[in-house]
Amino acid sequence: MTLWNGSFPFYPGASECFPFDTTQAVIVSVFLSILATFIIILPGIRGRGQLFWFLRVVMGLFVGAVVLTVQFTRDWETGWVTANTSYKSFSHAVVNVNVGLHIGLAGVNVTLVGNPVNQVNETINYNEHFAWSFKADYDRSYGEGLEKGLPSPILYVAEKFTTQSACSMHMQYRISSHYTSLTLWMAFCTWLISILLFSMPILLYGGCMLLLTAVLMLSSLLFFTARNTLKCPILFGPASLNTDYGGSFWLTLATGLLCLLLGLGVIILNSMQPEKLKLVFNLDKGKEEEEERWDKSCLPAEPSSSAQDVLMVPLGELCEVTATQL
Repeated sequence: MTLWNGSFPFYPGASECFPFDTTQAVIVSVFLSILATFIIILPGIRGRGQLFWFLRVVMGLFVGAVVLTVQFTRDWETGWVTANTSYKSFSHAVVNVNVGLHIGLAGVNVTLVGNPVNQVNETINYNEHFAWSFKADYDRSYGEGLEKGLPSPILYVAEKFTTQSACSMHMQYRISSHYTSLTLWMAFCTWLISILLFSMPILLYGGCMLLLTAVLMLSSLLFFTARNTLKCPILFGPASLNTDYGGSFWLTLATGLLCLLLGLGVIILNSMQPEKLKLVFNLDKGKEEEEERWDKSCLPAEPSSSAQDVLMVPLGELCEVTATQL
């Protein structure tokens, strides 16, 4: 049923998408603020250790920001397709659109953008999120989308991930995403411990914890890719929507390999050339000698030789002097 020059009065208009994810913006802002603070105090560090100190800060903050941010990104798997398809139910209108599928650890995002954006007297620019986290009900989110009258391409893609779908992709993606998220949280904890150990400094154990962080990050990728069922085809006529690993997946892989190299480097240098490792962490001999001098200056002064001579006077002489005075 149409009215008013082909518009659809029973469906609400497309809600405009927020330009960015606030959670990611908060995380990035916090880590950038910490980096700015360290840059401010950088001139207070003298000598050649200034560069090594700055590199350690940048590397540490980068790893922590990546491990925390990818928990909330929605591009672990992404895919786009351009197709001519029906727009909404009970309508014969056909539109040319770009359909996007973005899979994250917390759910699925389905985007629909028209070519051009304004077609059939509407602005076709949708971005709908269907969550499958622990407290979320995916089927309920899908039912709410049906009640709102979302466009048919969005509902068609979202239906593939419901529990009632014959594709059986819901449990596969949901379980793998939960294990991936849990492993990344463990990696974040080991990263914090490594930062603490490096600052104490306990370099060998710090390198071991950094190596464990790398193992956990790489294991999270294995959990995400471990799925038994084949991908269900998502077809729009002759066109097919296929997904590939997105930016978050490759960023996690690169960061995990970086932590692996850094952890192995610290362990190998600690066993083969500990002096160079101390130089990287500003623990050179000059600093150690200065610390030893400072420790000695804080110790109480030794008693003088004159005082020792006085204390070592024979007891008989003291008695003789005392008798003479009486």
